[in-house]
Amino acid sequence: MSIRLGDEAPNFTAETTEGTIDFHQWKDGNWAVLFSHPADFTPVCTTELGRTASLKGEFDKRGVKVIGVSVDPVESHNGWAQDITEVGGTDLNFPLVADQDRNVSELYDMIHPGEGDTSTVRSVFIVDPKNKVRLTLTYPKSIGRNFGEIMRVIDALQLTDAAPVSTPVDWQPGDRIIVAPTMSTDDARQRFEDVEEVRPYLRWAKQPQT
Repeated sequence: MSIRLGDEAPNFTAETTEGTIDFHQWKDGNWAVLFSHPADFTPVCTTELGRTASLKGEFDKRGVKVIGVSVDPVESHNGWAQDITEVGGTDLNFPLVADQDRNVSELYDMIHPGEGDTSTVRSVFIVDPKNKVRLTLTYPKSIGRNFGEIMRVIDALQLTDAAPVSTPVDWQPGDRIIVAPTMSTDDARQRFEDVEEVRPYLRWAKQPQT
């Protein structure tokens, strides 16, 4: 099943390191990042989970809950958590789904065909408070994800949901934004600061406070 932007994120019930979770109930109107790992006790995954745990404060500030998926059992996840703490410097502080039956992996199309096994690739799904999928990313197993980029996209999604703006190439929080084409330049100058019309369709402005 292919999941497209704007689709409702499929719900599931699964065993995790924090008990049985119903995904939609667990996120309960929050943003969520659902991401998969090929297997426990693997080097790239260990660094990724340690990094994710260290970012808990940043996710919390944005109203984002994080949940990981791996095809290994809960007992394996719990054993791996010690390594994650020692390597990453932060205790595991978000649930890891035990997806031994591959239900979640298949629901979210996380199995990479042609790789010769049934482990998951490095998929990322950003889901909004209404359970709509707003971003999908898929990395090969050999490449670690950039969680700074995932955080940047969350910031951009929340900003563009709150105001009629877009974010330009390489945007970072605090940079200038682009006024939505649906808004006239005159209206933009009433709403935003430092509006600059470069082209009738391209107007810069200071990032609004949200």
